[in-house]
Amino acid sequence: QLQLVESGGGLVQPGGSLRLSCVASGFTLDDYGIGWFRQAPGKEREAISCISSSGGSTNYADSVKGRFTISRDTAKDTVSLQMNSLKPEDTAVYFCYGNRWDGEYWGQGTQVTVSS
Repeated sequence: QLQLVESGGGLVQPGGSLRLSCVASGFTLDDYGIGWFRQAPGKEREAISCISSSGGSTNYADSVKGRFTISRDTAKDTVSLQMNSLKPEDTAVYFCYGNRWDGEYWGQGTQVTVSS
């Protein structure tokens, strides 16, 4: 089954850090632009970061700029989202999204909870 799989979520205190990872099952991430989205309870899913297939271009939502860093490791075929200085408002389910000219994939999501 072709899918994206996220990992690394959990419970963290405000000001803490987490690192999310996105890997592909059944295919490779080569040539895919990858994005991270999140959805909090009662809110719409929002895009928070993306990285180009080459890794040479990244973008961030204003809400996470300066705190989150997206990167890709070609050797490990992984895209990561390093999240620092986490805030309670970062609490959400985080989704990985992959897009290429011939298709797109979503992961099932990983829960991130920021609470003391």
